Amino acid sequence: MPEPLTLKMRSWLFAPGDSSRKMTNAIASQADIILLDLEDSVVCANKPLARQLVPELLNANPAQRTRLWVRINPLDGSHALTDLAAIMPFHPGGIMLPKVNGRQDVEQLDHYLSAFEAAHGIVAGSTPVIALITETAKAMFHTGSYEGAPRVAALTWGAEDLADSIGAMSNLNPDGSYGFVYELARSMCLLGAATASVPAIETIHSDFRDLDALKLRTEQVRRAGYSGMLAIHPTQIEVINAAFTPTEPEIAEARAIVDVFAANPGVGAIAYLGRMVDRPHLARARKILSDANAAQSTDRVSRS
Repeated sequence: MPEPLTLKMRSWLFAPGDSSRKMTNAIASQADIILLDLEDSVVCANKPLARQLVPELLNANPAQRTRLWVRINPLDGSHALTDLAAIMPFHPGGIMLPKVNGRQDVEQLDHYLSAFEAAHGIVAGSTPVIALITETAKAMFHTGSYEGAPRVAALTWGAEDLADSIGAMSNLNPDGSYGFVYELARSMCLLGAATASVPAIETIHSDFRDLDALKLRTEQVRRAGYSGMLAIHPTQIEVINAAFTPTEPEIAEARAIVDVFAANPGVGAIAYLGRMVDRPHLARARKILSDANAAQSTDRVSRS
């Protein structure tokens, strides 16, 4: 069996697969995961070129491979198997599956990946998947179906394709915030990820120049329970990584809460700094310490 996935998932940076320059720049960034894109950022005429450049880049960067994931095209189209045939011999770090309609799509992808792994001498089950689970109207009814789904390492959501799916003129309110349906999609992704016991990853912030708005949004979704965020430009990575890395005061308080429970075994609730903390507080404290350790481990990895 493959080893459990330990790679930190704060920042996921898209790079178009038909541009060697942009993919190389993405690898040079501090993004935890690079999403080499064969789907939306590559027009149909350039998909053959992208299927040539992405494998070349994977082959040229073996030390980076665990952070080099590939977004393939949707399973219900004509490109997905051709994408997999091109990239799987070079063992990408993972696969992003877009426009997922439900668990059955993940299970179908698992069958494909298992065959490609066997054909190329790759450890069975070692290619993880992040699924985009809200890009179609149908998908919205299946966001809680991914518990125990094979290979699923994270779930994320999208607002643009969902708007197209339902025929919306816009996914935004007049003040620039997401409309109700898209806030629902964000919430359902979060609940689905919690049900599946995997990280929830926030969708993109399209205005890559407005880093102040990005900072506010990352802080908002982290408080809600999100563990990371998709990015479309390297300038967004520093803000995203900072937002999803526990601060020193958070780490100190988490350690104190863990210690106070360790000193009082068997206690369900205990006074701490003038307030009562209970087992959910302990669980959150342990998660903060786990996130901090993972962030430190990831940030020590060379990006060279």
